[in-house]
Amino acid sequence: MRRSTGSILVDNITEMLLKVENIHTYYGRSYILQGVSLDVNQGETVALLGRNGAGKTTTLKSIMGTQPPRSGTILFEGKVILGLEPYQIAKKGIALVPDTRRIIPNLTVRDNLKLAMLKDKEKDRDRLLEMAFSYFPPLRERLNNRGSMLSGGEQQMLAIARGLVSNPKMMLIDEPTEGLMPLLVQTLAKNLKALQESGLTMLLVEANLPVALELAQRVYILEKGIIKFTGASSELLGNKEIQKRFLGVNV
Repeated sequence: MRRSTGSILVDNITEMLLKVENIHTYYGRSYILQGVSLDVNQGETVALLGRNGAGKTTTLKSIMGTQPPRSGTILFEGKVILGLEPYQIAKKGIALVPDTRRIIPNLTVRDNLKLAMLKDKEKDRDRLLEMAFSYFPPLRERLNNRGSMLSGGEQQMLAIARGLVSNPKMMLIDEPTEGLMPLLVQTLAKNLKALQESGLTMLLVEANLPVALELAQRVYILEKGIIKFTGASSELLGNKEIQKRFLGVNV
């Protein structure tokens, strides 16, 4: 059964959208992901946590196909996507928002967004732009500004909006609040909360623990490429020992 939530159609939240099973990913001879398994249900936000170098970004790249695993299985909507090219995975409805943002500095906000909508008709592009601006109003005012003229917070909004206008079924979002001032962190967290409430499915890598626990229903913690903890956000919130052991949070 499908239900409408604003501009996004989502299925029942109990239906699994993404299943990653026992993936092993390398960079050359470096063994990064050592049997990672996780799943994300339709309409759910899941946080992937861990210290720097734990393998969080590599997990997102493995799903997106930019750093494919050597073994394991990745299913999206019940179909194997492991082995597909990144553009093919994107066509199936997964959008990646990288930690580097990858805004094209010499293009305007409008043109940066249009690059993500090349496959869409002109009338659909207008609708998708309006939808993106409803979540990120400052971008409307910067529509004709070049990417290089945007603040860090505006660039991050643009990076997420660029993924959003591809009309994805799921977004992989890598460190959205990294390097932002506290006020901008709060603003961006509200933007992401609004996206979550619209029904968009998200797998979120986020170093800011309060933001991650506010947004996510469930969490996975990686350490040296191995899942060490999985559970509800409320469970991690109340477990100071796990926070200290695997995330370095002072208690």
